[in-house]
Amino acid sequence: MNWRIGVDSGGTFTDVCLFEESTGRTEIWKVSSTPDDPSRGIAQGVAEALERVGATPDAVSYFGHGTTVGTNALIQLRGVPTGLITTDGFRDLLEIGRQKRPDLYDLQADKPPVLVARDLRLEVPERVRHDGSVETALDERAVREAARALREAGVRSVAISFLYGFVRPEHEETARRIVAEEFPEAFVSTSSEVAPEFREYERMSTTVVNAYLGPVMERYIRRLGDRLAELGLKAAPHLTQSNGGVIGFEQASRLPVRTVLSGPSTGVVAAQAIGEQTGFGNLITFDVGGTSSDVALMQDGRCALASEAVVHGYPIKAPMLDIHTVGAGGGSIAYVDNGGLLKVGPRSAGADPGPVCYGRGNDEPTVTDANVVLQTLNPTHLLAGRMPIDRQLAVDAVARLADRLGLGTMETAQGILSVVIANMARAIRVISVQRGHDPRDYSLVAFGGAGPLHAARLAKELEMSRVIVPLTPGILCATGLLLTDLRADFAGSLLRVLDAGAAAPLEQAFAALNAQAQAWFEEESIAAADRGLARSVDVRYLGQNYEIAVPVPEGSIGPAALEAIAARFAAEHERLYGFSAKDDPIQLVTCRAGATGAVRKAAFQPQPDAGPDPSAARVGQRQVWMPEYGDFVDCPVYDRARLAAGNRIAGPAIVEQMDTTTIVLPGMTATVEPYLNLILEFGA
Repeated sequence: MNWRIGVDSGGTFTDVCLFEESTGRTEIWKVSSTPDDPSRGIAQGVAEALERVGATPDAVSYFGHGTTVGTNALIQLRGVPTGLITTDGFRDLLEIGRQKRPDLYDLQADKPPVLVARDLRLEVPERVRHDGSVETALDERAVREAARALREAGVRSVAISFLYGFVRPEHEETARRIVAEEFPEAFVSTSSEVAPEFREYERMSTTVVNAYLGPVMERYIRRLGDRLAELGLKAAPHLTQSNGGVIGFEQASRLPVRTVLSGPSTGVVAAQAIGEQTGFGNLITFDVGGTSSDVALMQDGRCALASEAVVHGYPIKAPMLDIHTVGAGGGSIAYVDNGGLLKVGPRSAGADPGPVCYGRGNDEPTVTDANVVLQTLNPTHLLAGRMPIDRQLAVDAVARLADRLGLGTMETAQGILSVVIANMARAIRVISVQRGHDPRDYSLVAFGGAGPLHAARLAKELEMSRVIVPLTPGILCATGLLLTDLRADFAGSLLRVLDAGAAAPLEQAFAALNAQAQAWFEEESIAAADRGLARSVDVRYLGQNYEIAVPVPEGSIGPAALEAIAARFAAEHERLYGFSAKDDPIQLVTCRAGATGAVRKAAFQPQPDAGPDPSAARVGQRQVWMPEYGDFVDCPVYDRARLAAGNRIAGPAIVEQMDTTTIVLPGMTATVEPYLNLILEFGA
C-alpha cells in the first residue's frame, strides 16, 4: 500500500489528508496546532493519522506540506536581525519606497516597520548602467568591510541588492562570495537570485523579506525534517509555494519568500478540482480558519497568478495566486471599541488558549464562542467528540460583552457573527466588485474549519444563490496538496520595444530561463515525460507604468510569435481597460517561465444516486438560535459521513462532520452531488 499525505499547519489546527493510491481511499485527521513548534503538531498528526488507517511510515510515497510559519513571522515581525548591502546612494530606498501612504485618505495610517534598521543598511561603491555596462567597478574591499561590520553588529542574515543587479548579476555574486568568506554563518540573499526583475524598490523589498525570513524557515524545515525522519518517513518532503505548486525543502529554505501564501494556496488548487467535478467554472473561494479568512476569485476554473503583491505592507515580487486575506476567523476576538461599537478581529485567540469555550484561560469571547452560544456549533464537543467544550463559559463571556453593549446575550452573539460576516463580505468585494466582477455570477466554495459555518449567511449578504461545501472542507488545503504539481517560476527583465529586432533578444532571454528550468528539473529528479514549461512576457505600452502578462507561443521566436504577442496584448488591454492604442509602441518588460513537474494525484470517483431521502443520515436535532425567527428553533442534525449522493435537505438544518459544521438556512436546500460535495441553493 502506498499512501500520499498532505498536511496543512494553521494557527489553530493541523490538518492531515491521506490518499491510498491503489484503492482511492481517502482519510482525514485533525489535531491542535503547536504554535511554539509547529513541527511537533505535524509529527503528532501524521503519526496518529497513519495509526488510524493501519499504515506504517515506510508506506508513505509522497509528503506535501503547507505552512504559515513564514507568513506569521512576517506578520508578527519575528524574523531575524538583518543587514543590507546596496549600491552607493541607495541605502534609504527601502524606507522611501514609492512615497505612498498605506491608505491615501487615512492621515493616521502607519507604514509597516522597516525590516532593516538604517545603521544596518550599508552602501558600497558600484554601478551598472541599464544596458549592462559597468560604470563603476565593485569595490571588493568595501564589501569586505561591510560584511565585517554587519557581523560585529550581530545580524544573522544579509540581503544584497544592487541597482541593476537583475541586468548584470556579477557584482552581487562577487559580494555574496565575499560575505560568505567574512561571515560564513550568515544567511545571504541576492536580488539577482530572489527577484531578478525590473523595479528596484520592489526587488530590494523582496530580497530583504527573503533574508529576514530565511533563518526562521531554515530552522523550521530542519526541525520538521528531523521529526519526519524519526517517524520513519522515507519520501522526500515538499512544501507549498504561494503559486499553488510545491518545491523541495532545500529550495524552500533558500527562497522562503515564495512560501508566504503557502497555507491558503493549495485550498484554491483543491477548489479548482471541485469546480471541475461540479461543473461550475466561476467560483469565489472562501477559506476560514482560526485566525483569518482567505478569498480568491476563479474565472473559467482558473485563479489569476500575480507576479507581485503587497503582503502585510511589504511588496513582494514573487509568483503567487491572487488571494486576499482579512483577520476574520473562528478565533477572532470580539470587543467593544472606544466609541462603544462592537468590533471583531483581527486579534485572535489562536490555538492556545483558544476560544473561551476551550476552558484554557481565555475570557474574551470569539466567533467560535458566539456560534457555541447560538448552538449553530455543537454545544458540548468539537472534532466528533474528541474535543470537549464548555458552553456555559462562552455564554458568560458573551453576556459580559452584552452588558457593555446594552443588549441581550443572544443578540450580542448574533451581532458578533453579523460583524464578522460583514468583514468577510468586504474581502470578497475587494476581489470581485472592485475588479469588475459581480459576485452574484459566481458560486461560493466554502472550506476551512469555519467556512461552511458562515457561508450561507455570507452568500445571503452578497446575494449569491449557490454555496458549494466540499466533502472534507475543514482539511481542504491539506487535500489540495495531493492535487498539485511541483512548480518553479523563473523570470528575467528585458526592457525593449517590441519590433522586428526583438526576436533575437527575446529568444536569448527565454533560452536563459529554459536553462534555469532544466537545472531545476534535474535538481528535483523530474522525469522527462513529466516536465512542462509555459512561457509568458509582461508587456505594456511605452510610457505606461504597469504591465499585462501575455502568453508566448511555443517554439522559436520569429515574426509570427511577435505578432501573436502584440495581438494578445491588444486584446487583453481592450478587455481590461476598454481600449487598445494600435499605433503606440509596445514595450517588453519581463520574460517568465513556469516549470512544472507532474506528480500522481489523488483521484475521486462519482457515487451512485441514492435518492433524495436523507433520513438515514439524521442523528438528532437541537435548538438553534435563528435571527430569522428571533428565537431558538428545532433544527434536524445530519451526519455528513452518512449522506449519500442525491440526498436533499431542506433548511433550517445542521450538517455535522469531524472537521466542520454546515448551516442550511431557512429557504435553502442542500443537495449531495455525485462526488459528495454539498450544494446549498436558495429557493431550489
